[in-house]
Amino acid sequence: MRIQAFALFVLLAGSHAAPHPTAHTVHEKRHYTPSQWIKRNRVPSDARLPIRIGLAQSNLDKGYDLLMDVSHPESPNYAKHWTAEQVAAKFAPSEKSVDAVRGWLVASGISAERIAQSQNKGWLAFDATTSEAEELLHTEYHQYEHTSYGHVETACEQYHVPKHVQEHVDYITPGIKLVAPVKRGHEKRGFGMTMGGAPPIPPKSAAPGPIADLGKLSTCDVAITPACVKALYGVPPATMANPSNSMGIFEEGDYYAQEDLNLFFANFTPRIPQGTHPIPAFIDGAKAPVAVKNAGGESDLDFMLTYPLIYPQSITLYQTDDRHYATDPNSTSSGGFNTFLDALDGSYCTYSAFGETGDDPVLDPTYPDPAKNGYKGQLQCGVYTPTNVISVSYGGQEYDLPAYYQERQCNEFMKLGLQGHSIFYASGDDGVAGPPGDDAKNGCLGPNHKIFSPAWPNSCPYLTNVGATKVYPGKTVYDPECAVVDPKGMPYSVAFSSGGGFSNIYPVPSYQAQAVATFFAEHDPSYPYYEGNASFGDNGGLYNRLGRGYPDVAANGDNIAVYNMGNFTLEGGTSASTPIFASIVNRINEERIAVGKKPVGFVNPVLYSHPGVLNDITCGTNPGCGTVGFSAVKGWDPVSGLGTPNYPKMLQLFLSLP
Repeated sequence: MRIQAFALFVLLAGSHAAPHPTAHTVHEKRHYTPSQWIKRNRVPSDARLPIRIGLAQSNLDKGYDLLMDVSHPESPNYAKHWTAEQVAAKFAPSEKSVDAVRGWLVASGISAERIAQSQNKGWLAFDATTSEAEELLHTEYHQYEHTSYGHVETACEQYHVPKHVQEHVDYITPGIKLVAPVKRGHEKRGFGMTMGGAPPIPPKSAAPGPIADLGKLSTCDVAITPACVKALYGVPPATMANPSNSMGIFEEGDYYAQEDLNLFFANFTPRIPQGTHPIPAFIDGAKAPVAVKNAGGESDLDFMLTYPLIYPQSITLYQTDDRHYATDPNSTSSGGFNTFLDALDGSYCTYSAFGETGDDPVLDPTYPDPAKNGYKGQLQCGVYTPTNVISVSYGGQEYDLPAYYQERQCNEFMKLGLQGHSIFYASGDDGVAGPPGDDAKNGCLGPNHKIFSPAWPNSCPYLTNVGATKVYPGKTVYDPECAVVDPKGMPYSVAFSSGGGFSNIYPVPSYQAQAVATFFAEHDPSYPYYEGNASFGDNGGLYNRLGRGYPDVAANGDNIAVYNMGNFTLEGGTSASTPIFASIVNRINEERIAVGKKPVGFVNPVLYSHPGVLNDITCGTNPGCGTVGFSAVKGWDPVSGLGTPNYPKMLQLFLSLP
């Protein structure tokens, strides 16, 4: 299983393999080769190999503390965010590292004229024959073939570097890594159902009687409308719109239709003018909107929840990737979000960390896209300034991708937080499991498919994860909400509960430590557990007791009233909860900007320090893997996080901060 395989890619210090000079040491070694990979012939000695040496980044070990310095409410530097240039300079490799590695290469016969350095100074590159590379690294290169996919990689079992150089090198490619293209990738998080097969409603028409009744607060247990959301969380109408405070929404492979937005505005928010649409920030050939018959439920949902809360503020749409990579089930791209991050931060296009430089050539889209009708332009790097708040209703599971891929990406979220950006992710819709069919029919891990499956990129400690709550039948907006628990068929085709659990990659961050410790001390879930990914599944453990917990917060995510493909519809998912919570933070930024303050940036340290500004959720569970999952309890829990937003309390708190 891939989670266990993460341990294969480990940097070794001080270990040796013969024959090699005593001045050298093993830098990376693959302890075993997965059975799907067959070692084939030696690579011909005169073959040309593109050698890339990722240089050790400066200060990565300080990234968390640096982010806390500008994000913790008790820090004297709260909200004193960094510029993009300051961030790039802080984490760039030192000149000492550049000089040490370049000096080694030149002394080994690689002339200085052959060596190029990336613009962000993150890596050195040159082409070499196989014999040159093998002599330089004291290794042997073979071709490895994946038996299921036929994919061929050039790799070695281990390689060496001089001892005095090792501290300056992150990784070298071609190296020990073996990754085959597998179509999994990130998925939309949400469900939809059409109400009684209702026929399309003409544009700008008033809602028919039953739909018109849904505008009343008395029917919020049937359908959540903008009025319900505002009543649940105490959100008054927005009146201000600073041009610097547009709210960002990410979409991929799902597209909005203007006709649907117009229908929604006409029926539920007539104060929003017909034709109101997001500011386009199209990435790598993406386009929107589409004809109403092709409208995606996710995009329509995001805009129909966000506009009523923030208008007259604007929305910026980060529509990502061309149709081939975004929608074609036969495309081999199985990663996610890297081309989006490239477009926000040009240095990320060539950023080296955790054995990866730039986008992964196997897991990520490659531009120009050779596919017919693919985007023929170059990869877009640093073409858009990130908005203060970004809402993302897509994701996958940690199991789906190598740890190095996720950790490099997580570092970028840390850097965006340092610059004052708040990034919200939907926590998932499958409780403690992954989507059905992800690794196993029930979406769970381990040989018996009982181990909980944490979500990606949610487990990254630099994101704010949003779980889902619900107004249950017979309840009102004035009653406490509960976490969503919708069994299969009631009403969706698959079961729906709020994604939550504990990471197999990242430890508990300090801002969350007390909340997690209290959960275990006062509400121990009683399931067997393991401690750290190295002991994955030991003693029958179902989850990592030492992992970062998620979600962080929650908001309503069930029975959301929308229009999609011209029909009135109810939708659900943490994909609904996320733009709600993100919109409220965008509103708070608007108020701070109006009084001369900076945006709030990474909100987790403030919220965990002041959980009283949220509505605690104490009922509901998130079933999966043959269990009832975890339970929503007093305080933080891995179902509803710290709770749902209380706008007046949150606004008062954030306005009181510098």
